[in-house]
Amino acid sequence: MPPRWRSCCLTAWDVEAAAAAAVEGVVLARYAYRIGKAPDAPALTRLTLLTTREGRQAAEAGVARGRFLVRTAELARDLAGTPGGMLTATRLGDIAVEVGQRAGLEVELFGEKELLELGCGGLLGINLGSVEPPVMVKLVYRPTGEPSGRLTLVGKGITYDSGGLALKPGDEVHATMKNDMTGAGAILAAMTALRDLDCPAQVTGYLMCTDNMPSGSALRLGDIVVMRGGTTVEVINTDAEGRMVMADALVLAQEEPVDAIVDIATLTGAALATFGPEIAAMLGTSDDLLDQLRASAERVDELVWELPLVTNYRDQLDSVTADLRNLGGPTAGTITAALFLKEFIDDVPWAHLDIAGPAQAAAARGWRNRGTTGFGARLLLDLALNFRIPA
Repeated sequence: MPPRWRSCCLTAWDVEAAAAAAVEGVVLARYAYRIGKAPDAPALTRLTLLTTREGRQAAEAGVARGRFLVRTAELARDLAGTPGGMLTATRLGDIAVEVGQRAGLEVELFGEKELLELGCGGLLGINLGSVEPPVMVKLVYRPTGEPSGRLTLVGKGITYDSGGLALKPGDEVHATMKNDMTGAGAILAAMTALRDLDCPAQVTGYLMCTDNMPSGSALRLGDIVVMRGGTTVEVINTDAEGRMVMADALVLAQEEPVDAIVDIATLTGAALATFGPEIAAMLGTSDDLLDQLRASAERVDELVWELPLVTNYRDQLDSVTADLRNLGGPTAGTITAALFLKEFIDDVPWAHLDIAGPAQAAAARGWRNRGTTGFGARLLLDLALNFRIPA
């Protein structure tokens, strides 16, 4: 069969889902992010899906849906694959304004002055070592009618993570730290499709954007930071920065009516060590919300696995001089990181996705490309489209 033409016969009972999956699989498997010459591969110019006459309408709907999901994943991959020297926090904010407004979202940017007024000490503290200013992006999608629920998404947007004064080693694994804003990129990408797919829920997104750099002005180990809401945090390791920037947003998210909060971040190497490069860690306080995430993950083939929030580990975050330490002990790092974030959650159903493993792929496999994957964009989009208020 010529490489420029492919066909498949849709015989599954769910024609719409099969058509969407076919479009996503074929297009996303051919995705490549390049700065320089395009890869020497034949272009896909035609994709033919075969179905019955009765299934044609459903197939057409599936193709349309698949195209939106492809667009979502490609935007997330493009953002995560852009080097930190090109995609600064300011540039990410500009992109959010451009694509967000085009997608019918309300977009608000908060710079250093506004963040000082809000008391967002986590984001401001991590930014201290950088020559680039921090940006918090707030996105809001409102459905045309009464919303079926209110979902807030919080994303880690570290455009490059050197580790700060706790400098990372210069190996190949840590050379990928341009992808440390995959969580924020996934939220932005997912929200751009909400209007087109007629999402019934109201969705708010917070993107917490800065790089984490070493310099004479950088946050020191042992410094104490005052977070939004007044909680004080002793900085044990400046490379545990993602939880710091997201904690500010978790507090802000609860200052407005909200039915559930989901945060997403390339947070811990422990998650990669536990689950490898294909599965994200999932923790949370609401079984219903976790079940919704699990169902969305299965539908879009972005897999998650639940870890327990072991309260016996909470004392690892105790500080002698502050309310909290930003790092637990040498083991169970994914769980203690989630327990840190939980400290900033009141009674709102909350879930945490640690995507440190699947945000990057060392080799192409199935529909996943080699390099940054944009993991979470399709998952969060599916969650928003099917969101129900947790019981």
